[in-house]
Amino acid sequence: MTNAKERAEDTCPLVYQCRLTLSTRTVNHVADLLRRHLKAIRSRWRILPPGRIAVIVLAVLRHDQRLADMAGGNDVSESTVRRWRDELIGLLAAQAPRLDRALRKITKQGGEVVLIDGTLIPTQRRTGKADRRHYSGKHRRHGLHFLALTEENGRLIWISAARPGRTHDNTAARHDHILTHLRATGLGALADLGFRGLDNNILDPVIVTGYAASRTHKLTPGEKEANRVLAVGRAPVEHGFAHLKNWRILTKLRSDPARATRLLRALLVLTNLEVNR
Repeated sequence: MTNAKERAEDTCPLVYQCRLTLSTRTVNHVADLLRRHLKAIRSRWRILPPGRIAVIVLAVLRHDQRLADMAGGNDVSESTVRRWRDELIGLLAAQAPRLDRALRKITKQGGEVVLIDGTLIPTQRRTGKADRRHYSGKHRRHGLHFLALTEENGRLIWISAARPGRTHDNTAARHDHILTHLRATGLGALADLGFRGLDNNILDPVIVTGYAASRTHKLTPGEKEANRVLAVGRAPVEHGFAHLKNWRILTKLRSDPARATRLLRALLVLTNLEVNR
C-alpha cells in the first residue's frame, strides 16, 4: 500500500471569489495601520502588500474563513496567514479605549447614562479541569463571558476581558471596578436583573435595574411599567452586541481562550469603524 501525495492528472486547486461585506474605509484603516507598523519595525519586505494582507485578515474575521483556505488561495503558507492575523489583531486591540477614558469621553460629550450588559461567546468544549468553569449553566453551553458598555444609542465604547463562561455579571463587574468608575465620572448605567445587588446605595443609585417578582411578591402595575420603560431604554445595547457578533469568527471560537480578549477588543475597533461611517 503506497501513500501517493501527487494530484491526479488534469486536476488543479480551485479558487473561488466571495464578497467581503465591509467598507473601503475599514480596509484602508487596517492597511494603513499595518503600513505604519512595518515602517516602525523597519520591515522592508512582505510577500504580499499591506492592502492585500488587510483583506485576507478581514475575511478571516468577518466570514470565519479557514486559514488553510485563505493561504491556498493566495499562494502563501497557513502559518503566514496565522502570523498576519495575530499581528493585526494585536495592532487593532491596542486602539481599543480603556474603561476610564471611555467614560470620561462620554461625560465630555454631555452624556449622562451608559448601557451595560454581559453576553457569552460559544467555544469548543474544554478538556480537564477547565471544562467545568467554561460551562455556562444559564446558556447551557461552553463559552467565554464578557461585559460591554454602550452609549444610549447602542454604540459600543468598551469591552471587558473574556472570562470563563460560568462567570456571573456581577462578579465580572466587580473585577473591573465598574461601579467605582461610574461614580468617578458622574454617569449612571441601565442594566438588567443580572446586575441586581451590585449597587446597594438606595438613596443615590448609579446602576439602575428593574424589579424582580418572587413567589411571595407579585409586581404591581407601577413596577411592571417601570420594567417596560427600562427595557425600552436598554434595547440599544442588544443592537451593539448584534453588530459585534456580525463578525462570524465569534460564532464559535476555536482559538486559544487566552487570546480572546485581544480579539474582542480588535473587533470593537472594527465594529465602530463599520457602524459609525
